[in-house]
Amino acid sequence: MKRAALYSRPTPNPQGVQKPAVTAQPDMARSVEPVGNRSAPTHFLDQVHVRVGLPFWAALVLCAMLTATLTWALMRHIQEPKSLTQADIDAAVLHTLNTQDLPSRAARAAQIIAPSVVRVRTQDEQTQSGPSSLRDSGVGSGVVISDAGVILTNLHVVQGAQRILVTFADGLESEARVIAAQPENDLAVIKAMRLPDDLQPATLGSSQNLQPGDEVVAVGFPFGIGPSVSAGVVSGLNRSFGSEGKTMMRGLIQADAAANPGNSGGPLINMAGEVVGIVTAILNPTAARTFIGIVFAATIESAGGGLGVSPF
Repeated sequence: MKRAALYSRPTPNPQGVQKPAVTAQPDMARSVEPVGNRSAPTHFLDQVHVRVGLPFWAALVLCAMLTATLTWALMRHIQEPKSLTQADIDAAVLHTLNTQDLPSRAARAAQIIAPSVVRVRTQDEQTQSGPSSLRDSGVGSGVVISDAGVILTNLHVVQGAQRILVTFADGLESEARVIAAQPENDLAVIKAMRLPDDLQPATLGSSQNLQPGDEVVAVGFPFGIGPSVSAGVVSGLNRSFGSEGKTMMRGLIQADAAANPGNSGGPLINMAGEVVGIVTAILNPTAARTFIGIVFAATIESAGGGLGVSPF
């Protein structure tokens, strides 16, 4: 016979009856008495403020000082330009040479002498056909050596001509007359009757400083074309030359700057644009009378001294 299960019944709590509250006993071991009259912080945030407040403001002051220092250093770097060194200058020059197309030394020298070079044209009376008239008989070159219109050229260019005409760099053409001659060096001095307003005489240099291998430039009117520029070097000094039936010229400059008939009387200049000689002759053993690599020029000292015109 089965027995019914027995369960304990909960004790009913009459309404309105409260259970007594359990009072926690104070932990005597953890009780802390205040020290003196100082009251302990009563809130967690107050504790944080007391413990970390001083280092936080110190960090702000340190950051401000660091910012001021960096600002001062930056302003000093901007205000004080970097001083140039020789290496900086060399690098800038090398950069310019590698990136810019600069005029050659010969081109710069030719630009200096260009306003002083003239074309010399001679005319003679022609009677072979029809009435007599003056016609062109020769052409050469010259260089202005004085703002009064004094011009150096070759004697063989103007000798015996009935009329001499010179054309200046600005295109002005004027008659000229011979005022001095030096047959031994085939040189002549002529003077123009009319002058440009801005006539620029050449600067006369010295052949005493020339050495074989020095660069020179010849400027003139070969075959009447020009002004034409040719560059070369000094091949030799104190040379002598004389064509058949003519006086031997001495103390000449030998160069390899190209010259042809019409260059006679034109200037031979150094790289500073100074006149160091007057182109006088070319050497060609054939009858062609054209340039084959040797040109002779009378020194500016012999030209000026022999004609009574100081080259300096």
